[in-house]
Amino acid sequence: MKALNLSKHSIFTFLVLVSVLSVNVGAQNNKDNPLILDMVHHNPGETPYDSKYNDPAVIKEMGYNGKVYFLFESPALAINWESVDKDILPKGTEDRKWVDAKAAQIKKMHAACKAEDMAIYAMSDLVLFPKRLIAKYGIEKTFGNPNDPLTEKLIRAQINEMFDQFPDLDGLVVRIGETYLHDAPYHLGAIEDKKNPEKTISPLINILREEICVKRDKQLIFRTWGAFDTKLDDYMEVSNAVEPHKNLIISIKHCEGDFHRSNSFSKVIGQGRHRQIIEVQSAREYEGKGAYPNYIANGVIDGFEEHARMPEERINSIQEFVDTKPELYAGVWTWSRGGGWDGPYVKDEMWCDLNSWVMAQWGQNTDKTEEFIFNRYATERLHLEDEDVAKFRKLCLLSAEAVVRGRNSTYRDMNPWWTRDQGIAWPMVVKGDLEQKRNLAQKDESIVKWKEIVKLAKSIDWPNEETKNHAIGSSEYGLKLYKIYRALVYMKYADDNGNTKDVKKWIKAYDKAWRNYNKLAKAYSTIATLYTEDYKRHIANNAGAKVDKLR
Repeated sequence: MKALNLSKHSIFTFLVLVSVLSVNVGAQNNKDNPLILDMVHHNPGETPYDSKYNDPAVIKEMGYNGKVYFLFESPALAINWESVDKDILPKGTEDRKWVDAKAAQIKKMHAACKAEDMAIYAMSDLVLFPKRLIAKYGIEKTFGNPNDPLTEKLIRAQINEMFDQFPDLDGLVVRIGETYLHDAPYHLGAIEDKKNPEKTISPLINILREEICVKRDKQLIFRTWGAFDTKLDDYMEVSNAVEPHKNLIISIKHCEGDFHRSNSFSKVIGQGRHRQIIEVQSAREYEGKGAYPNYIANGVIDGFEEHARMPEERINSIQEFVDTKPELYAGVWTWSRGGGWDGPYVKDEMWCDLNSWVMAQWGQNTDKTEEFIFNRYATERLHLEDEDVAKFRKLCLLSAEAVVRGRNSTYRDMNPWWTRDQGIAWPMVVKGDLEQKRNLAQKDESIVKWKEIVKLAKSIDWPNEETKNHAIGSSEYGLKLYKIYRALVYMKYADDNGNTKDVKKWIKAYDKAWRNYNKLAKAYSTIATLYTEDYKRHIANNAGAKVDKLR
């Protein structure tokens, strides 16, 4: 009888939410009708992800009302510039053929999105122009300066062409913190003084605000990442220099800097005059990319455990942001997949799905608790019942605790960049006896928690064998990978302390951990690709090479 009541309640809740979504999709968003966006962040320079989240129909069913297309799916790369000068991309040239092919690809994507009544947004790097344009106008040294009169004129022309040639476009997502050209062979990008509020950020936003928000009544989402996301004074300077507009939204990652655990909750969330959309990475690039259980939605919504030590006057969760500054809340933007480069590559998107679905559903129902939304996921999407719902929640909450302790510590006793993508560097630790003691203690705690996660995964009555295989296999993946992490951190301290005996001990543990980890694929068919000992991309001091020297 208990299971029957739960099922009725879940069905009723689901029907109510479906009716709400059917009314809201396509309407002008506001604090009562927030933007709920998703983006697949393809690895730059690589084959795009084969993901169900590429399909607008899939993410609409999950609760999203808009899709953000990735950098190399942006109309900025696909406009022909004919309204400015037909000689910029002459017909018949290789670069014009490439641009026209890109335009056809993007229009096909937009049509699929429009068919689902989903809002269409394109993320674009600025400033980004064709190489031919830059050469013809001789602006190699000035095109990255939005204050340059010709650059400003070209930016305005670019915006006009984007919306004229791609009329289904609802808005533009702009970033200036980085410029990727991996899949843009005929374009160049640059931005001068990208962190300067007065000289770069505010002037550029004001140009875009006028062209996009005012003239065209379209939406501009301007990202703070890498530009004005960590210094409150800079953020406030921009906020004060740019007049608010109903179509202007500022995008902010929920934590300071990149998506690392132990980073502070963003100090600029809830500040200033402009509405804000919160960016959340569902399959975190520094934490396995969905290869193992890593439930972050709880921490993002209610605050991670390490954020509990933040000053009381500081906002430390997006729930608190919504509760205290509802007029500034514009919505949630998830990256269901992607970030970084290379692997691990997941075959089953279960853990990405959990984070994305909970964030999407909570983002439009912020009066509901994270736990309420989570339990809906467990019952509606995984079809778990009674005790298994509680077990699944315990497993997921434990995963957040195990991850922060295994990769870093709740006190940030390690440099978080020591492991990323599919590689591991020699650990970078904070010096000090206290820091060493608690860091090692948390590495041991992480393994205890991972063992409990595996035990829980094996005890749950999963709806089918495929889900069971993946839940257990991915949990084992986490346990065995984090044993490698632990061995390296112990080895690092032993080496620093001149303890040769312990160095030898942990080399043996490290080798054993890798042997066991590399056996996983034979036992579990749907687990992600594995980390590799020889991976060196963006890793300065490869751990495997260092261990070989210590042998």
